[in-house]
Amino acid sequence: MSAAATPFMPSDSRPSGGPPSPASPQTGPGGGPGGGPGVARLAWLDALRGVGALAVVAEHLLPWFLPGLRPYWFSLGVYGILVFFLVSGYIIPTSLERHGDVRAFWISRVFRLYPLYLAVIALVLALAWWVPVREGVPRDGSAVAAHATMLLDVVSVGGVADTMWTLSYEMVFYLMVTALFLLGTHRRSGLLAMAFAGGSVVVGLVASGAVLRGGWTAYLTCALFAAGLGCVVWGRARTAAACVLGVMALAALVLSSRVPWLGVAVVAVMFAGTAIRRWEQGAGGLWPVAVTAALVAAAPLWAIEGGWWWVRADVWVTTIALAGATFAGGMALRGRRLPRAVVWLGLVSYSLYLVHHPLLKYFTAITGDLRRAKPAYQVAMSALALAVVLGASALAYRYVELPGQAWGRRVSARVAGPRSGGGGLQSGTGGTAPRRDPG
Repeated sequence: MSAAATPFMPSDSRPSGGPPSPASPQTGPGGGPGGGPGVARLAWLDALRGVGALAVVAEHLLPWFLPGLRPYWFSLGVYGILVFFLVSGYIIPTSLERHGDVRAFWISRVFRLYPLYLAVIALVLALAWWVPVREGVPRDGSAVAAHATMLLDVVSVGGVADTMWTLSYEMVFYLMVTALFLLGTHRRSGLLAMAFAGGSVVVGLVASGAVLRGGWTAYLTCALFAAGLGCVVWGRARTAAACVLGVMALAALVLSSRVPWLGVAVVAVMFAGTAIRRWEQGAGGLWPVAVTAALVAAAPLWAIEGGWWWVRADVWVTTIALAGATFAGGMALRGRRLPRAVVWLGLVSYSLYLVHHPLLKYFTAITGDLRRAKPAYQVAMSALALAVVLGASALAYRYVELPGQAWGRRVSARVAGPRSGGGGLQSGTGGTAPRRDPG
């Protein structure tokens, strides 16, 4: 199954981009590169996100601005997804363990994710008279419920911005990690990675799409999400509520996702990122990561729903290998000074991810179809579009993301209780944790 085609989402290439990991650490005062020992240690994560962000933008820009340059020997979009999710898996459990408090963690997540997310939704709806909202978005309350939780793709609801679908898997991962943390089983990352990777193979063999269908899945998950997260944040039956949310996320992932094997494989990749972090801390080996990579590589090869060009064996395996090599290269550069431009792209990458797709649609609504234009004109329009996207991303980061994060820190300082007893578990990481909030 593929998403409805749009000017920037050809029908044969649905997973064309992934979210820059909202868990990226800020590396200096105000969220920009700054001084101190944490900068060199964390800048490589921002650099990886910058590389992934460029891959996502290129996946959407090239087919309609410079179609002759689009590669088909690997998938730029899936490559970006994998890099982003490896980074997310690497840093999110560290963030939770550093807090030692699920309340503070979730307050940080909400204020990190939702301000820009809601702003982009408002922008797309406000301009729907000019560029209509994509057909994949239901015209009923189920769309509101699914957008409220970000669990869009795992309840088979299209996002108002085409790339929002991958945020579903970030949220699924957060919910699962929270439950595992409160149960004290969060360190078994390698086992979890292999389990989900094996599950992606099995699910691909038996499920061609969502087993549970209909708007009721969006309403049910929204109700459970709101009630459960309220309990987690305010401390009412916290562990039980977190477990319910974790089970709900797993059930939705397997039973009501648009492409179940892909969703399960994405979660496996995130847990592989966590397993790499455990290995770095001396708390595990790398062999579970290798097993996970092999199983994820095999997942779509026999999948019932596996007819897209990007899941051909040569393309899929090459894409996985490139993403893994990129992450390994980033780790090898830890502690070294990296190009400021790449690190900056990582800092603004959440904004870049959310705003670039709508802006490219608006851009081509003005310029018209550029696919058959003269090469010089295509290059000029591509450069202009990229400049507009980068400028808008910088503004969104400065005036939406950073204020939202600051607001979240103020709220957390007011309502977050002591870590012992009130907020969850105080957990040592076995390694050096980021000095600042990784969100």
